[in-house]
Amino acid sequence: MTSIKLCSIVTIATFVPVLCAFLLARSPSSAASAAPDSAPLKVDRLDPALDRIVPAGARLERLATGFTWVEGPVWAEGSLFFAEIPSNSIRRWTPGRGVSIFLQPSGYLGAAPYGGRESGSNGMTLDARGRLTVAGHAQRDVYRFESFDPHGQITILADTYQGKRLNSPNDLVYRSDGSLYFTDPPYGLRTQNDSDPHKQLKVNGVYRIPHALEQKPGASPARSELELLVSDLPRPNGIAFSPDEKYLYVDNSEPRKLWMRYRVKPDGTLTDARLLYDATADPRPGGPDGMKLDEEGNVYSAGPGGVLILTPEGKPLGTLLIPERVSNLAWAGSDRRTLYITATTSLYRVRLKIVGMPVERPH
Repeated sequence: MTSIKLCSIVTIATFVPVLCAFLLARSPSSAASAAPDSAPLKVDRLDPALDRIVPAGARLERLATGFTWVEGPVWAEGSLFFAEIPSNSIRRWTPGRGVSIFLQPSGYLGAAPYGGRESGSNGMTLDARGRLTVAGHAQRDVYRFESFDPHGQITILADTYQGKRLNSPNDLVYRSDGSLYFTDPPYGLRTQNDSDPHKQLKVNGVYRIPHALEQKPGASPARSELELLVSDLPRPNGIAFSPDEKYLYVDNSEPRKLWMRYRVKPDGTLTDARLLYDATADPRPGGPDGMKLDEEGNVYSAGPGGVLILTPEGKPLGTLLIPERVSNLAWAGSDRRTLYITATTSLYRVRLKIVGMPVERPH
C-alpha cells in the first residue's frame, strides 16, 4: 500500500474506512470477535428418537469466524480452547471477550517455514486434575500443560513408539484409570500421506499411555510403556469412550467413512472390533472426525453434512446440518447441554435437550 498516492483529504476520508473494513474482514482475530449470529438449526431427521435430543425451535449460533481450519475444542477456565491448525496456534474464545491467542506456535517449532498445510496442534482434552492435554499434530507428540499459563511448564507424554517418531497425534481421550488413548494418522505431516519421507512408522495407529495421569511434571515420556492397540485402520481419527467405559469408539476418515467400536478389556487393551456405521456412500461434504458422547451413550461425530448422531449400537438418528465441514465437538455449560462445534472457518454452538459426557473422568 506504500505506493498509493492519495490526492485529497476527501479521498483519504473515503479510502481509510473502506481499507479498515477490508482488513477487519481479512483478520481472523478481528473477525472472530464479532457478536454471535444465529439461525434456525436445520436437521436431517432419520428417526423420531432424535426429538428427545434436539428441541423444537433449536437455533445454531455462530460465535466466531474468519479462520482457516479450526479443531480440537475443549471447555475450561470459562472459555472454549480450540486449535487453529494452519496458523500453528491454540486460540481461546471467552464469552463477552471474543477470541485471543493462547499459544503460538502450538505444533511445529522449527524456524524454517513448515512446508505443509497443518503446522499446528490438533485435538485437546482435560485429565482428571483439569490439566489441558494436547495432540501435538505437526509437533509429532502428545503434551500436557501443567497450568493454564501458556508460558508455564509443558510435559511430553508420548513422542515415539519402539524408537520411531509418531506420525502426528490427532485426537485423544482419558480413561478413568488415568490412561490416555490417542489416534495417530499422518495428517500433520507435510504431504499428509503414507509415503511422506518423514514418516517413520508403517502403521497409523491407536495408542494407549498406561500411566499418563501420574507422569510427573517435566519427566520424560515412558516410551517403553506406550501400547499400540489398533493397527489396521488407514486413517484413525476421532476417539471417545462410552459412559461406562466398556467400549472405545474410533472413527476412520478415509478412504472409507467408518465408525468402529471396540470392547475395552480390564487391562485397558481392546478386543471385539465391530463396524458401528459406514457412511462411505454419503456424498455430502465432511466425514468422520472428532466425536463426543452424551450420558445415554449416543455418539455425536463430525460426519457428512454436519454432526452425525448415532445410538450406542450404531443406528443413525439424524444429522445436525452445519453450513461448513465439521471437525470436532465439545460439551459445555453448567448442565452440559450446549454442544460447541468447530467447522472449517467458524465456531458454532447449539443448545440440546440431553446431557453430554464430562471431559474429566474421576480417577
